[in-house]
Amino acid sequence: MPTVDLDEIRRARDEADCLCDATEVDAALHRLASDITARLHDRNPLIYAVMNGGLVLAGRLLPRLPFPLELSYLHATRYGHALQGTLLDWRVRPTQDLRDRTVLVLDDILDEGHTLAAIIDYLKAEGARDVVSAVLVHKIHERKAYPGMRADFTGLDVADRFLFGSGMDYKGYWRNAAGIYALKGH
Repeated sequence: MPTVDLDEIRRARDEADCLCDATEVDAALHRLASDITARLHDRNPLIYAVMNGGLVLAGRLLPRLPFPLELSYLHATRYGHALQGTLLDWRVRPTQDLRDRTVLVLDDILDEGHTLAAIIDYLKAEGARDVVSAVLVHKIHERKAYPGMRADFTGLDVADRFLFGSGMDYKGYWRNAAGIYALKGH
């Protein structure tokens, strides 16, 4: 098992640029909750947190949603660096009956979006009536899975840098950082 250089991990956080502090993230979560509530409050949604980054978003967002919902999780990654977004490596597949359900997919970030697009396609193919997505962060660039791609609900638009905090990680660490940080020089 490779050893982790915790000094380097700490240094990355200490030297990072804070792009959004904890107060800004909290305000974004409030807006997300308000927007999601307005649209889904009477839909009995099934909410899937995409592991691992979506776990932090779900934990901070769900207590702000004042309506009945079901929560589950899924874990999928793309095979290698394939450009075809439908090629998923399912670590944990959805197990609930999706027929005629409204499904909300929660993830930490929309970067290129290939995995999120493939997850949404899969859920629709499994019979979900409506599939919507929410992300805390939309990374601003033109390399999306398709032109103009956005989640249905977005907390913050953030620069195209290497980000961590609020669910996003740096070498497996700092998902727990309260703000959103950019790695120095990246």
